[in-house]
Amino acid sequence: MPRMAITAPQLRTGGSLPRLVIRKKTEHTSRTERKRRDSFGMFDGYDSCSEDTSSSSSSDESEEEVAPLPTSLPIIKNNGQVYTYPDGKSGMATCEMCGMVGVRDAFYSKTKRFCSVSCSRSYSSNSKKASILARLQGKPPTKKAKVLQKQPLVAKLAAYAQYQATLQNQAKTKAAVPVEGFSWGNYINSNSFTAAPVTCFKHAPMGTCWGDISEGVRVEVPNTDCSLPTKVFWIAGIVKLAGYNALLRYEGFENDSSLDFWCNICGSDIHPVGWCATSGKPLVPPRSIQHKYTNWKAFLVKRLTGAKTLPPDFSQKVSESMQYPFKASMRVEVVDKTHLCRTRVAVVESVIGGRLRLVYEESEDKTDDFWCHMYSPLIHHIGWSRSIGHRFKRSDITKKQEGHFDAPPHLFMKVKEVDTAGEWFKEGMKLEAIDPLNLSAICVATIRKVLADGYLMIGIDGSEAADGSDWFCYHATSPSIFPVGFCEINMIELTPPRGYAKLPFKWFDYLRETDSIAAPVKLFNKEVPNHGFHVGMKLEAVDLMEPRLVCVATVTRIIHRLLRIHFDGWEDEYDQWVDCESPDLYPVGWCQLTGYQLQPPAPQASRDSQSSSSKQKKKAKSQQYKGHKKMTSLQLKEELLDGEEYSFLQGASDQESNGSASYYIKQEP
Repeated sequence: MPRMAITAPQLRTGGSLPRLVIRKKTEHTSRTERKRRDSFGMFDGYDSCSEDTSSSSSSDESEEEVAPLPTSLPIIKNNGQVYTYPDGKSGMATCEMCGMVGVRDAFYSKTKRFCSVSCSRSYSSNSKKASILARLQGKPPTKKAKVLQKQPLVAKLAAYAQYQATLQNQAKTKAAVPVEGFSWGNYINSNSFTAAPVTCFKHAPMGTCWGDISEGVRVEVPNTDCSLPTKVFWIAGIVKLAGYNALLRYEGFENDSSLDFWCNICGSDIHPVGWCATSGKPLVPPRSIQHKYTNWKAFLVKRLTGAKTLPPDFSQKVSESMQYPFKASMRVEVVDKTHLCRTRVAVVESVIGGRLRLVYEESEDKTDDFWCHMYSPLIHHIGWSRSIGHRFKRSDITKKQEGHFDAPPHLFMKVKEVDTAGEWFKEGMKLEAIDPLNLSAICVATIRKVLADGYLMIGIDGSEAADGSDWFCYHATSPSIFPVGFCEINMIELTPPRGYAKLPFKWFDYLRETDSIAAPVKLFNKEVPNHGFHVGMKLEAVDLMEPRLVCVATVTRIIHRLLRIHFDGWEDEYDQWVDCESPDLYPVGWCQLTGYQLQPPAPQASRDSQSSSSKQKKKAKSQQYKGHKKMTSLQLKEELLDGEEYSFLQGASDQESNGSASYYIKQEP
């Protein structure tokens, strides 16, 4: 009689996820091999739920097991100074400002209380949100680069040793870069939140090849409900998806959620069904339910026939999608955060999940940095500024430093080609634009200069510097600029020019008073992609006013392709308008997957302090692209413009449909 065996998943046509197929197998295998383990990866002894028969396999330890760290660590000597390798105890210090742990002798000041000059200064001044966040929640782990490089040789060796120790500890605990006191799983479960699906983020790992991964998909995962001395696995099904994170339930628990657990579906311990069989890993049912069935193989055959699982090459796809073309020491042109109207040369210091830590080339101590994604519109290849006529700050460094090289132009995000030969933008035309120094506001703006290749220099009316140092560059296809009347027709609060007294603001009156014309509607980007976002969805988002921070966030409004992002735990005045295809938005679990530090929702004490301070004092706009403004926009009465020269096409606000719709004002002849 032939016996049933479940082999590695066989693909069935007609679906992007493989379905499990059961096939018969004749008994050619020797009795000795079958006694040890069947082709499903299960020990024969577990047909009768006996752990004793399985304990003999302890020598078949999982390849993921990590050997323990040595108890004694070597000493490094350099220039007469002695340092120990970082082991979390000896020779280490913790920064009182950011909480970063590093080699004590590499810390700043005699007291060794701070990791850098910036932390020492920030500790004495808490007027900025950056300082508050840093003190309460810590800084990205890559900040150690700027600290440990003060002692080049020792620092690099120490940092490398600490990095290796961290990797080993993570492998032991099967967790990646935990955020103390915050768990996405608990946060979502306790509040019944919904997360934006991975397919909304085309720039993120697996964003374009996520497939049909959904509730009900089966995977093989480590069995934590087991007393065996070796690492064993069992099959679990996805109960709920939240970005990369999945709530899993072991097969056989039915409606019992007592052992449900959250994990990152792209983690190294998540495998398609059949992986254990092909890899020689044991499948062992959880101890809590061993008594429920006497024939577990028959149970699994019944439950898994026709079920979906991950593609066999899923882990390979994850790995490939996390390979980034930008490398350390590449030179780029990036916006000058102190003068938005110009660019400067910067060098890639590190790459985390596609996010670049750029250090301005003239920064000797490497503390003058800027964070952005590799697909950000703020970075360009060397020579870009000259080619389009953009302002550029020449570096005092006359030739490249050793090891630095220009990033190839093909690595940068390409903008859509435009035809400037016919009717085109002109200097002095009015429009509406997101203020890059206050991303919660859409303001009255003016085209100050028309550059080559479709680029425009924009100024915010009423708050421009006399020398134009706060002008900023947007491409004509940018989703951050809008035609006159966009806010009005979509019921968005428009910020009028500072000091403008004739309220409520009306475009018809303003254009007449300033003797200006509105930029033609047809020149703006009206394309609305099928983004998939809905109001209330959770995600991880960059605080673009402090771009090294990635925070827990929520989509609170959707205006076609424009998203209103709220940072959980912070006041609404910190909200930011972001495009649905922004590379600064990520799925839930992105930080854990890439090793970047996630900023959890601000605690109540910080919210109260922030609220009271913003009421007591409103800060003026800073020219530096860093740090939130506390100045809120004026409250405008929302009413339609009344004038013979203008009429509105019917539009809608908070749309979740992905049709382009007609939401712009049009100018009548």
